[in-house]
Amino acid sequence: MADRALFEGRSFAALLFDMDGTLLSSIEAAERIWSRWAARHGLDVEAFLPTIHGVRAVDTIRRLGLPGVDPEKEAAELTEAEMDDMGGIKPIPGAPAFLAALPANRWAIVTSAPHALARRRLAAAGLPLPEVLVAAEDVARGKPLPDCYHLAASRLGVTAADCAVFEDAPAGIAAGEASGAAVAVIAATHLEPMATPHPLIEHYDEIVVRLDAAQRIQLAARD
Repeated sequence: MADRALFEGRSFAALLFDMDGTLLSSIEAAERIWSRWAARHGLDVEAFLPTIHGVRAVDTIRRLGLPGVDPEKEAAELTEAEMDDMGGIKPIPGAPAFLAALPANRWAIVTSAPHALARRRLAAAGLPLPEVLVAAEDVARGKPLPDCYHLAASRLGVTAADCAVFEDAPAGIAAGEASGAAVAVIAATHLEPMATPHPLIEHYDEIVVRLDAAQRIQLAARD
């Protein structure tokens, strides 16, 4: 089968990946932990759960403005609970092979999870630990602001505008857009179709990666 360019006429210095919902599925574990937390605080669990994805725990809690709740303390306790629950953690189909095709110094993970949780989930999913991992503690302002993507790009020695970002959640997509990067949306964990102007990819078996003569990354959708 022929392959067609995913970003017509473009090549990239590096690729930047969100983690949860983009490289691996952790939705079962995350929603178990957050459901108990939300119920304990009298929240409408069903309405609340969609708001947790793609952003730092401390930002989610702070946004609620719950009286008497210390966002930093609650976020730390949630992280500890999530560290103990790796049930259902698995890679997005095709992600291990796709990452293996990339030069080690040309990709990074940019996650709203803390470092320790990110490392544990990557290990549980059988995914490699990248040379550059930007996590919740590394930025003062999380997604949807672009700081994390600018930081990851700089640590790779490139600019975000010369990268492609892979995301699944609205906050992360907005962060990728604001960084100036090209954005691709991974839909493997979406329960409903997402309207987006960006390339929409179900899983990584649908795309291939190549290095051009200048060793820049080109992406193509497999027909």
